[in-house]
Amino acid sequence: MDSEPPFEEAYKSLLVMEENSKEVKLMSNVVEEECQLPVIDLSPLHGSSEAEKEECKREIVRASVEWGFFQAVNHGISQEVLKRMRREQVKLFRQPFKKKTGIGSGGKVSGVPGGSYLWGTPTATCLKQFSWTEAFHIPLADVSKSVNTNTTLSLTIKEFVTKASSLAQIIAEILAENLGLKSSFFRESCCFNTCYLRMNRYPPCPLPFTVFGLMPHTDTNFLTILHQDEVGGLQLVKDGRWVTVKPNPEALIINIGDLFQAWSSDVYKSVKHRAMSNRWLERFSVAYFFCPSYDTIIQSNREPAVYRKFSFREYRQQVQEDVRTTGNKIGLPRFLL
Repeated sequence: MDSEPPFEEAYKSLLVMEENSKEVKLMSNVVEEECQLPVIDLSPLHGSSEAEKEECKREIVRASVEWGFFQAVNHGISQEVLKRMRREQVKLFRQPFKKKTGIGSGGKVSGVPGGSYLWGTPTATCLKQFSWTEAFHIPLADVSKSVNTNTTLSLTIKEFVTKASSLAQIIAEILAENLGLKSSFFRESCCFNTCYLRMNRYPPCPLPFTVFGLMPHTDTNFLTILHQDEVGGLQLVKDGRWVTVKPNPEALIINIGDLFQAWSSDVYKSVKHRAMSNRWLERFSVAYFFCPSYDTIIQSNREPAVYRKFSFREYRQQVQEDVRTTGNKIGLPRFLL
């Protein structure tokens, strides 16, 4: 199909170079057990008794400390919106590849900002650094500028991110209050225009267990709110082992990012995770990244401090530099005291 990114053509030398390597063969033998993330009903946060509300908050804190991940149900984003988001996402990725990239005379995809389309891993020097994925990564500051038509796509994006932004603020404030810190920090530093939306598609891959859908990483933000389909493929590290997350299309997956780990002095954990590729099935997901402004200063707020102070801009630039020069994200260890 002319909508498919030319992975095998563009990365032919990389695939040929490592197709018989020992490392690739070892990767193909790895089998992870399936796990059920903590499932938290968020409905008590809205109108229940004070006791039920406090118990819900404790569950959120417990999961953020012990797992760094949890699933949320009754989260405030309707199934109708999530299903519409998926339909629009599928139609978006079915656009011709040249149109998605804006290359050639086919024009550009309407409804999303120019330059937001990504695919593959340009910096990869070996298969373990490569991701078999395509995505639209959209700064929400551009939503009001570029996503300004009354198309179903633009209206659905706006509805989804508005709900996700509200939910992220609620979760962040609960986690801050547990630390005895001011929850107003997030209202002041993480506004709509500083956050991001990423629509992901993982095409069928002829080399499953050899090439990642998305290579192992931690998220460079405070919180991520993810909705995935029923195909599955998300894996995370728990107790030193990779485990597979059982998909639940009715739930949202919420995970801690690097900034919250630094801000909490390691109370909350930003856990390494990845997406596995699938030989036969494509997979879709959409993620909302809860981020501060670039000038926001992140510092450990509990003693003893674990990390030195840094701005979000400095952190992002260091991550990008490490990926460019080494092929890997180093992240928080760069900022240890």
